[in-house]
Amino acid sequence: MKLFQNEIRLKSFPRGYHLITEIVENKIPEISQIQTGMLQIFIKHTSAGLTINENADPTVRKDFETFVNELVPETYPRFIHTYEGSDDMPAHLKSSILGNSLQIPITGGKLNLGTWQGIYLCEFRDHGGPRKLVLTAFGV
Repeated sequence: MKLFQNEIRLKSFPRGYHLITEIVENKIPEISQIQTGMLQIFIKHTSAGLTINENADPTVRKDFETFVNELVPETYPRFIHTYEGSDDMPAHLKSSILGNSLQIPITGGKLNLGTWQGIYLCEFRDHGGPRKLVLTAFGV
C-alpha cells in the first residue's frame, strides 16, 4: 500500500465555481505511482466547497452559482450569524449542502474521472481568500 498526502494552498478565487482539476493533479504527482487507489480531497474551510461536474461548458458553472444563490439567498431575514457580512451564513449552508470532500478513483496512475468531469472549487464568499486543500492518495 502506498500513501501520499500533500496540503496545498490555492490562490484567492472570486465568488463562483472554478475548475481546479489540473491544479490538483499537478500538486500530487505521486498518483502516477498508484495503479489502483483513491484520491481524497478535503477543503479546510466552512465557507467554500468541492464538487465534481461538467468540465467543458462554463455556463454550467454559472448556472450552478445562480441556482445555489437562489436556493440560499443572502437576504434571508432569519439569519442571526451575520457578523462577517451578508454572504457569511449563506456560505456556511452552501458548503454543507455541496460538501467539503471528494473521493476520486485512481486507475493506472491517473484520476479516473469521466470525459466531461472536472473538480470544482466552489467559492461562496465575495472575499474568501486563499483556500487550503488536503490531498491524500492511497492504493497499490
